[in-house]
This record gives sequence, structure tokens and C-alpha cells, in this order.
Amino acid sequence: MASWLGCATVNVGILANPHKPGSVPTLHALRAALAAQGIHCVLEEQTATLAGERGGIPAAAFPSEVDLAAVIGGDGTMLHALSRFGDFAKPVAGINVGTLGFLTSCKDDELSTFAAALAAGRFTTCARTLLETTVHHTGQPPESFTALNEITVTRGATGRLVSLRARVDGELLNDYRADGLIVATPTGSTAYSLSAGGPLIAPGAGVFLITPICPHSLSQRALVLSDSCLVELSSLDHDSEPMLFTVDGRDSVRIVPGDRIEVKKSARSFRLLRLEGQSFYLALRQKLGWQGL
Repeated sequence: MASWLGCATVNVGILANPHKPGSVPTLHALRAALAAQGIHCVLEEQTATLAGERGGIPAAAFPSEVDLAAVIGGDGTMLHALSRFGDFAKPVAGINVGTLGFLTSCKDDELSTFAAALAAGRFTTCARTLLETTVHHTGQPPESFTALNEITVTRGATGRLVSLRARVDGELLNDYRADGLIVATPTGSTAYSLSAGGPLIAPGAGVFLITPICPHSLSQRALVLSDSCLVELSSLDHDSEPMLFTVDGRDSVRIVPGDRIEVKKSARSFRLLRLEGQSFYLALRQKLGWQGL
């Protein structure tokens, strides 16, 4: 049963979103389904509390303690879990509670099928690109972040347009005046970038996506470029108010004139678990309501 991970006992670490309606019954049902297949479960600390139990392990211990992570919630929960797991190179399965997500492996009514697939090794993993971003502050130590979807630089409390200079491998790309700018992975092409008018990109494409948010000029369009590039962003307006830098909708950091942001492909990747019969294109048809002719 456990030969698919090359070990005698399979440990599945479970992290559930405590704020998502339906998480508790889904958690109990998932544990029962896995137990029926002889698969051992380990709960994250907050998840154990959610289940009314003591104990559990920190999310940061998952890389050394579990063979696979199951995240109960939605796409937002998956993004949050990624930041808490740290350097987790093992498969991650999304158990969706609610509407269909792009990062989910199964819905909450498919748990028996999911558990049986794990036991039999009937699944694949899709390596998703991660962004490694470093914010260089003037006179302060740099800060590093990892993103699965995107990093964004947006206007702060004043509501004024931002003026940003973008360089690619040291060469000037463009000076943007907009509500903000997004640098996204192929995974992130279905998220904020899509809402801002960016294109859809298949997960396996080796590219980044730069998408301006509500640009002042309609000539400033989204751009797809190789993920081997180094993207640098900096403020053009030295008298402007601080801008807001975010990573996958979290980790908000103030960006002041003189700060510089470097974005490149991470050496790590995110291994999303897919069951047999699932694909990115199926998710597109379901999520976007594509019906054909």
C-alpha cells in the first residue's frame, strides 16, 4: 500500500481552515476515509484544536514528519498553508470545501475516492513554479518571500496612482503609471492577474507574467516573459507616499522611495497532487463555465 512513497507507514499531515464553514465535518470524514485505507493521519496544531483534541504538530514540522499534506479549505487556504509549511518538497492535496478551486485535488464529497487513490498510488503531481522575491530596503536588511500565485505592488492609503520602473535582466522594460503591478506565475494567471486583464497560462509553461492594474495608458499591456529572467521593480516618484507590497494576498510590506524589489524563479517548487482524470483544462472548463459550441 505504501510503496508509492517508498516507506512502510504513510503519514498524511492534515491542515484545515478553521474559518471555513464545513471544515470540521470534512476533517472527520477525511480521517475516517484515510483510516479505512490504513493510512495514518497527523494533525496540525490548530487543526487538532478544531477537532477537539490535544496535541498536533506545527505546520513548519510537516517537511520532516509527514509524507504528504492534505489541506482542507480552498485556494486561499492552500496559499496560506504554503507559507506555513516552509521548504515542503512533498505532494500537497487540496480538499475543497465550497466552490471549485484551481488548486484542489478533490471536493469534500469525494473523500473515499481520494483515500483509495492514495492507498493505490493512483495520482500524479504537478510541479508548480514559485517566485522568490527579495525586498531591498534603504538602510535596512533585505526581506525574502516565496509566492505561488503572485507578488503585487499597489498604491497605499492615499489612493494615488503608483509610478513604477520595471527592469528585466538589468534592461529597462517600462515605466508604469497604474493602480499597481502584478508579477505572476502560471498558477497565478488564474488569480489576481486574470481579474486585471492578464492571459491564462498553462501551469507547465516556463514563464512569468507582468500585468499592470488599471494602467493610466491603455498601451500598457500584460507581458509574458521567460521565468529565467530577473525582474526588478522600483519607485519613480521619490516624493510619493509608501506603496504596498503583498505576497499571495498576505505579508503586506510598506515600500518607500529608494526600495528595490527583485523577483526571480525559486529553486523550490510546489508539488500539487492530482487524481486520475483531473487536469488544468478540466478545471478551466468547470471554473469558467466553458461549454463549447
